[in-house]
Amino acid sequence: MALPIGSSIENDMAPTGSFSFPKSRRLTKASEYERVKRDGFTRRGKLLMLNVVAVENSGPCRAGFIASRRIGGAVARNRVRRRLREIVRQHQHELREGFWIVLVARRDAADANYRALEHEWLRLAERASILL
Repeated sequence: MALPIGSSIENDMAPTGSFSFPKSRRLTKASEYERVKRDGFTRRGKLLMLNVVAVENSGPCRAGFIASRRIGGAVARNRVRRRLREIVRQHQHELREGFWIVLVARRDAADANYRALEHEWLRLAERASILL
């Protein structure tokens, strides 16, 4: 099978929506985190705590991630944040628009595997009614 120059099977079979997760899709300022905590609502799970606030005309869903020192050392905290960021990135097209969310990792999240974190995220997001 001959492919056009510059084409590959992977590129031709890629989904139509972009799965990039640029910094513009994340909460970066302390005031944004405070707004979610102050004006939003919370759903608690064993591994994660999900804070959500509806923001008018904000466009696509924006997310922030918190892993406190209770989780463990820097390596453990960064691993949990990377996993959470990847989970939200993979499921970003399933989220309703106009929401800011903050995912707070709880102590047990450091010992949890990727699948357990993903399952908890989907369960909390469904309970918060932010999934399509």
